Amino acid sequence: MTMATETRATVPDWGTWFRMRMQASAGLAWPSLLLWTLGLGPILLILTISVFHNEQAGGYSAAFELDNYRRLLDSRYLGVFAFSLWLSALVAVISVAIGFPFTWFVSQLRPRTQVLWLVFLLTGLSLSEVLIAFSWQVLLSRNIGITGILVSLGLMERKISLQPGFGALLTSLVYFVIPYTFLLFYPPISRLDRSLTEAARTMGAGPATTFFTVVVPALRTPIIGSLILVFVYVLGAYVTPTQLGKPEHWTISVYITDQATTAYNLPFGAALAVVLMVISIAMVAFTARLGREGAR
Repeated sequence: MTMATETRATVPDWGTWFRMRMQASAGLAWPSLLLWTLGLGPILLILTISVFHNEQAGGYSAAFELDNYRRLLDSRYLGVFAFSLWLSALVAVISVAIGFPFTWFVSQLRPRTQVLWLVFLLTGLSLSEVLIAFSWQVLLSRNIGITGILVSLGLMERKISLQPGFGALLTSLVYFVIPYTFLLFYPPISRLDRSLTEAARTMGAGPATTFFTVVVPALRTPIIGSLILVFVYVLGAYVTPTQLGKPEHWTISVYITDQATTAYNLPFGAALAVVLMVISIAMVAFTARLGREGAR
């Protein structure tokens, strides 16, 4: 009698379970609807405006035309897209080439020292792109910049300004994303099975050989994912190219803002934004696919 009662008690009450699920879904319905509205609303608005007709007076009228997208085939804008993609790829490669070995080096230190590095880098993340760009603008200036120190040390003959220019732009962007690469690499590196590196060293491999033949192949998925995420992040940079780059170094984000606020051609700016958004979504989707393959 007691066993039968216990058996009946373990049978799930499907009615109660269904009501609980419905209540939980109802509680998440409004936040989900709000997130979808805030996320899809601006995207649909940009897609709609991108096919509108631009008026000579600076406004736009409702229409459905693809002239804004045809204009993207102009060599000028194709060159801007090519430069933006190349710059983002270059910054991603340099930052990962610096951030991955640095993160591996930090992971080999004592736990207390690792915590200090984490605190230091998290503090650096509190600096905005605007603050970093203006800081590098001062450091690379002629009067109170790095060249003044080099002149005082006798390493240069006279002070020069190192900005605006491609080197200043590249340096500032790499400096800005390095802390993000550290945070992306630290969890998978800290979870890496240490027996793999110990076995390699037991077989006579040196630290450099162990790093390139064991650590890098074992963490190739996080490396590729970090490359893509940094690439997408730099692709949307706006402040740094305008402050430290010359007009020929402006990225597609700068041209989107210029079309919307200076040229008053919002439909064409929206078309530029749509193409940039498609590229970013494609790269993020590729990263998500890599994550699923890595999990399997």
